[in-house]
Order: sequence, then C-alpha cells, then structure tokens
Amino acid sequence: MGRAAPPISLLLPVRDAAAHLPACIRSIATQTDGDFEVVAVDDGWRDASPELLRAWADHDPRVRVLAGPALGLVAALERARAVARGTWLARMDADDVAHPRRLAAQRAWMAADPTLAICGCGVRYVPRERLKGGALRYERWLNGLTRPEQLVRDLFVECPIAHPAFFMRTDAVVAVGGYRDRGWPEDYDLVLRLWRAGGRLGNVPEVLLDWRDGPARLSRTHPSYAPAAFARCKAHHLCASLARGRDGFVVWGAGPVGKTFARALREQGAPVRAFVDLDPRKIGQRIGDAPVVAPDGVDAYRGALCVAAVGQPGAREEIRGALAARGWEEGRDFVAVA
Repeated sequence: MGRAAPPISLLLPVRDAAAHLPACIRSIATQTDGDFEVVAVDDGWRDASPELLRAWADHDPRVRVLAGPALGLVAALERARAVARGTWLARMDADDVAHPRRLAAQRAWMAADPTLAICGCGVRYVPRERLKGGALRYERWLNGLTRPEQLVRDLFVECPIAHPAFFMRTDAVVAVGGYRDRGWPEDYDLVLRLWRAGGRLGNVPEVLLDWRDGPARLSRTHPSYAPAAFARCKAHHLCASLARGRDGFVVWGAGPVGKTFARALREQGAPVRAFVDLDPRKIGQRIGDAPVVAPDGVDAYRGALCVAAVGQPGAREEIRGALAARGWEEGRDFVAVA
C-alpha cells in the first residue's frame, strides 16, 4: 500500500538553485512537524539541481520530484498543485531557509481559525549585508502585519504575505482556480482572489523564514513584477470588488504613484473622476479629463471610491486621517494603494 496522504503538501519549484538548495533541503527535512510531502518541480536547469533533488528523494520517501521542460514559475506551481495530496498547501523557494517550527506554527495557526484561507509568517531577508533601504522597509512593514484586519487594511498597498511563506487551505485554492499567469504577480493575484472569495488572511507573528534577496530574483528582473504590473493587478481586483456599484474613482495624489495608478484604472475601463492634491500649483489643473481639486473638494465625489495613492507611509496615514475626519469609511469609501 502507498503512503497515506499527509496533511501538508509543500510546493517547491527549482531552477538553477544548486548553490543554496542543500540549505533549503536541510531546513525542510528538519521541521518539527514532519508529517508532510514535498512536491519538487525541476523547472529547467544548468547546474546540479536535478542531482540534488534526486538524491534527496532517494533517501526521503516524503519527496517527489517532477521533471520537465522549463515552463516558468506559475506552470511549475500548478504542476505541483495538481498532484499534491495535502489538506494544506505550503510554499517554499529553493534558495530560502525555513526555521524549524515554520510548518508546525502555520498549521496550528490555520487550524485554530477555520475562517483563514491563507497565512504567512514573519520573514528575515538574507544576506543582511547586501540589503538596501527598500528591502528593509518592506520587511518591517510585512512583519508588522499580524492581525487579519491589518492585512486587509493594507491589502492594496502591497502583497501582505510573502510568497515563499504561503500556507493555504487546499480547498480554498482549488475554489479560486489556483495560480494563474495574467502578466502581473501570481502570488498577489492569488491572495486577492482568496480575499474576494471571502477567505481571511493572516500572518503568524513570528519570523519563521529566511528569504533570500538578490539582483537575480524574478521580482527584480521579470516584467510581471514591475510597478506598472502591480498597479494593473490592484486596479483589476479593486474594480471587481470595492469599486463595484461606485461612480468611478477619485485618486488622492497627483504625483507619480497617483498617475501610474490612474493609468491602470483607465486600462480597466474605470473612470477617474478627479485627483486630490495639496500642491497649489496642481490644484485647478487637469490630468487627462479629470480635474485636480484641493482636499476640501473631495466630498463632491462621494459616489466614487477614493484611492490614497502615495508612496510614503506618513503621507498615507495623513490621507487616511483626513478622509476619516470627513466621514469617509476605509474599506468602503476609500482604500490605500501604492
């Protein structure tokens, strides 16, 4: 008889990861919760990754290796998901390191709250000596999102769960159609679809993953992760959720972030009714067919969904405060984006 289906299936796409794969393998093999299977996908290679995966599978019956042509990350994840047997789906990248309690802590977190569709955990970027300010700011922001309401509040600022830290209910992922390639970040797209389907989002408030950063990461090199692609993803899901039944959008912020987001909205066919800005040089001008108004003019567009489209967290909080003071409700009348 074959081995009974384990509760956790860990999806591990691998491409040219030989330099870091042994550390990744050790971190998975030594998890305190050992009741899992690994579905590793050899997604094309120019190094010793296939040999490392086969050697691992030869001595660990929990590991299966799927070989095939290099089809890309989304296709590799869907190949793995198609044969995964677990009630839970976990993610991992081949150059990252899971802390020993990662799977146990996430499994317990999800089991304690049946309304959660997905959770992540705190992350630590490595190697630390190469990190720049943007990565450190994102790490602090991500690790500060520990309650579901915090994740939803900032859901359209950035993806609030690190992709290699995903831990998901298999049935919830199946219900929304799994991963898909739409020319924007596949992880963010999946999180947004899980949320739109009614699933709650969470993060275990503990650093449980070392996340490798570097210039070769897909998020730094592939057009699907460029700022414009993120904006298209956010605009698509906003139009399909919070903006339904609203009279278009008001974009608070007439700078680069606001203009980029307005272009993404217009690509979706969504009307931009106005921009709001503090700069007196911009007030009274037009961006496309939309006027730029002062903050006290925002109430003329009560029927629209307002997006606070600024890059700086401090400015974002000021806009949130100004709108709340005027009786606009976050999550219904306005949302922060970046």
